[in-house]
Amino acid sequence: MHWIRPVAAALCASLLYACATPPAIAPAPPAPPVEQRAPVTILIGIDGFRPDYLDRGVTPVLSQLAAQGVRATMRASFPTKTFPNFYTLVTGKRPDRHGIVGNRFEDPARPGERFTMQSEQPYWWDQGEPVWNAAERAGVQTAVMFWPGSGIEIGGTRPHDWQAFGMAVNGRQRVDAIIDWLRRPAATRPKLLGLYFDAVDTAGHSYGPDAPETNAAVAQVDALIGRLLGELAGLGQPANLVFVADHGMAAVDESRRIQLDTVAAATDFRTLEEGPYAAIEPQPGREAALAAALLKPHAAMECWRRADIPARLHYGRNPRTPSFLCLAKLGWTITTRAATEPLRPGGAHGYDPAAPEMAALFLAHGPAFASGVTLPAFDNIHVAPLLRRLAGVPQAQDADGDPAVLAPALKR
Repeated sequence: MHWIRPVAAALCASLLYACATPPAIAPAPPAPPVEQRAPVTILIGIDGFRPDYLDRGVTPVLSQLAAQGVRATMRASFPTKTFPNFYTLVTGKRPDRHGIVGNRFEDPARPGERFTMQSEQPYWWDQGEPVWNAAERAGVQTAVMFWPGSGIEIGGTRPHDWQAFGMAVNGRQRVDAIIDWLRRPAATRPKLLGLYFDAVDTAGHSYGPDAPETNAAVAQVDALIGRLLGELAGLGQPANLVFVADHGMAAVDESRRIQLDTVAAATDFRTLEEGPYAAIEPQPGREAALAAALLKPHAAMECWRRADIPARLHYGRNPRTPSFLCLAKLGWTITTRAATEPLRPGGAHGYDPAAPEMAALFLAHGPAFASGVTLPAFDNIHVAPLLRRLAGVPQAQDADGDPAVLAPALKR
């Protein structure tokens, strides 16, 4: 029986080992592969952002992007107003050709109607095709936040996602809308996106281009761009970012007023737009009298019949352009308001596109773009061909813009 004691001890040791040894743990399942996202294109419009605003020391984000990417001064189209130029940027056509010839205008084919910045009827917009419509027709999904014209169904097409403009939607909410669209699964994720900010233009009008309040608005938008970049990095989403403005801003004041109804009889005309330029229609039977008053020399403005508008403005062929156009010198305001009524001091745009104060921001950054490049100044008609190339969309055959102009912005 002496063998029992060592066997029992061995059995006990075995049992103790078995009791002390934890059960085998199954290996953890492999982590799901991280999605390798393809670059998207985001067009970012900053209303009223002059290119020299980048040099004021209040734009750390945008200035770094400019240093690492592509920067240029961009010439706005005439008239240097918001809706005409934002539509030029996405159609590649000048306002005289895409039909949005001002912020307010009439069409002789539609008597009794007037276009305003609230007009959403497609017939006002269908003389040009925005890049997002071309993209949708080519099977490239798009999403646009507040860009003028983006909610209009043109030829039965508009962006897959869009939002009507609302001042109550703040800048952070606008950025977050872009990010929410990009959180979608790859199959339903937009590849071409648009984003619009108005704060810089609002401050420029209210306080002038050189005011501290305008610098603060510029800094605010710069911080929002920083937020956008951070959110894109968190998603692992590479992006080709194209920053543009519609026009610049010039200082105006009460002392530089052109009282139009002291130049011509108030009963001879009506104005569709006033300010840096006046769009003027004669009253019935008063065209000759109005021409005699307007077409003579004036100290602070120059006036033309539609057919005689200088070729450099590329304006006057479209029947929606006014019968008479008067263009003020920089900083002056054309008005029919009585001299006793004060004009709002601050800033304005609508002047000759050749004025440096009317120049607009262009900045591009991302995997498709060259690094540390400053391009020569160019006309804003050339942005739409660049966007089509980035989105993989065929070029428009009837556009004014040329794809070759911004080709040097791209990596070789």
